[in-house]
Amino acid sequence: MLLQLSGISKSFLTETVLDRVSLQIQEKDRIGIVGVNGAGKSTLLKIMAGELAPDEGEIYRSKDARIGYLAQNSGLNSDKTIWEEMLEVFRDLIDLERELRSLEQEIAEAAGIGGKQYESLLARYSERQERYHERGGYSMEAQIRGVLHGMGFAEIGYETPVSALSGGQKTRLALARLLLQSPDLLMLDEPTNYLDIPTLTWLEGYLKTWPGALIVVSHDRYFLDAIVQTIVEIEFGSAKRYTGNYSRYMEEKAHQYEIALKAYEHQQEEIARMEDFIRRNLARASTTKRAQSRRKALEKMERLERPGQLKRASFSFEIDRVSGKDVLRADGLSISFPSKGTVFRHVSLHLTRGSSYALVGPNGIGKSTLLKILVGEMKPDEGTVQWGSNVKIGYYDQEQTGLNAQNTVLEEVWSAYPHLEEARVRTVLGNFLFTGEDVLKRIHSLSGGEKARVALAKLMLRNANVLVLDEPTNHLDLYSKEVLESALLEFEGTLLFISHDRYFLNKMADHVLELTPEGIVPYLGNYDDYVAKKTELQELAEQAERPTAAGKEAGGGVGTRGALEAEKQARREERMKQRKIGQLEEKIDELERQIAEWEERLTLPEVYNDYAKAMELQQSITHAKEELERLMEEWEQLSLA
Repeated sequence: MLLQLSGISKSFLTETVLDRVSLQIQEKDRIGIVGVNGAGKSTLLKIMAGELAPDEGEIYRSKDARIGYLAQNSGLNSDKTIWEEMLEVFRDLIDLERELRSLEQEIAEAAGIGGKQYESLLARYSERQERYHERGGYSMEAQIRGVLHGMGFAEIGYETPVSALSGGQKTRLALARLLLQSPDLLMLDEPTNYLDIPTLTWLEGYLKTWPGALIVVSHDRYFLDAIVQTIVEIEFGSAKRYTGNYSRYMEEKAHQYEIALKAYEHQQEEIARMEDFIRRNLARASTTKRAQSRRKALEKMERLERPGQLKRASFSFEIDRVSGKDVLRADGLSISFPSKGTVFRHVSLHLTRGSSYALVGPNGIGKSTLLKILVGEMKPDEGTVQWGSNVKIGYYDQEQTGLNAQNTVLEEVWSAYPHLEEARVRTVLGNFLFTGEDVLKRIHSLSGGEKARVALAKLMLRNANVLVLDEPTNHLDLYSKEVLESALLEFEGTLLFISHDRYFLNKMADHVLELTPEGIVPYLGNYDDYVAKKTELQELAEQAERPTAAGKEAGGGVGTRGALEAEKQARREERMKQRKIGQLEEKIDELERQIAEWEERLTLPEVYNDYAKAMELQQSITHAKEELERLMEEWEQLSLA
């Protein structure tokens, strides 16, 4: 046991954020904490880290456990360089190395004398050297380089002063430092903020092999699916634990809600029948005792509460008119800045009606700049932008520069659409969860998620047939992201967007446009298709280089080509095997859910009291279990092959 919370409660003014929360953290636990913005996720992490005291409850922390905690936007402040700051993590090893160098000098000086002093020095040196080796002294610099490279600092330069970094870079560096410290319990609050996709991918791989326990608060569903094995949901002040990653949690939560709702509805029907019987039979002498008995049973009945659901935003993107087939043609776009030089050049792209395009590339490559050029907010140094006929653009800026900080929420939306009646504007804002006095809040007082919802409300009312979105999921909680996805999936126009949310990329994109300094490389499909194609192209490039080296050693020849073909075939077969394993796992999960649902139905009185229904359901369960066993055997054979 590394950490245990028992009956933890926390309130701010009159609002209870956490209410009697209990949680245990074991060694090697991998937990994702989820919930809407403001649910209390960060508060819970601060209490676990000891940075915030609970109002009630007890906390147990293992005395020997080292706890590492990274808060949101907690950038590293230092007068040192990046490299010097990372070396500080290994201060004890550096001191030990200095002692070894000193001992080497003493040994050299005592070599000619010999005796017990010399032997004592050798023994001390041997002991210190073994300790240095065991604690990773010889791999220290390699560890630092590996983490800094993975976190995207290689291009910045390790001798760069920490003070010269941006806020996002300082947060990344703080995360890098924490990873090098390798605590027994690593707690991260929104670690994927400020990370581009390559860095996110590296971090996932690193955390998959993390030797200790991990707790992460994140709105990145792809990230949660990749690294956690347990989800803790904070909702209505309570914490509920689910086994599995985020996708599994969503399925289980929906399943449990359906069961709870059916049980509630079934009890309500039973209560209505009993009340009706009492009403009809209480006054009749022959049945009054039975009616009184029913009334007593009704009074003793433990009433189920209707399962609650959080209120979610509700909206859709409608269009005024259909655009022409050719939505956009941009040719030869280039731009440079005095401080950065050339950002990109030779950028050309063609968008067609009804398609969804994701613009990807590393941070700093100019993705947001390109969108601003396309919508007319910036001018390129070279090139042309031509929008098609009947195009009406709706632009979402991740910086929310289009919002007036002094306006109220109501004024902000109404001033953009003054022809609408106030009732209509209030209804729209209600759909975006701004009700009652909320509409009178000033924009500058809103959270990032609230500002995002105001901007989305304005975007929805525009009725554009082309949506250009720059990081639309930033600041949105998991549930708001899902609502946005549903609205965009039903959108009948054309979509061009930037996102680091790979789950969102997979769901929304049917084309991926990779921005490079020398132009755009288009790929057909979603994010996973793009990654697969990039991997395939990289493998082909590596294979093209190998015959040259092999040919120099063995004169080329058929043998080399044959080996390369065999290697290529082996890779192809491995990919097919992995796809098959994935398909089997999906079928197994579906069967297990179906069996659980059927077994739950068997406990209902209307089923087990009906012999025919019960037998039919039991046969279905038996057949499903036989199929499940067959699939499990096939999965085992493939996994062990």
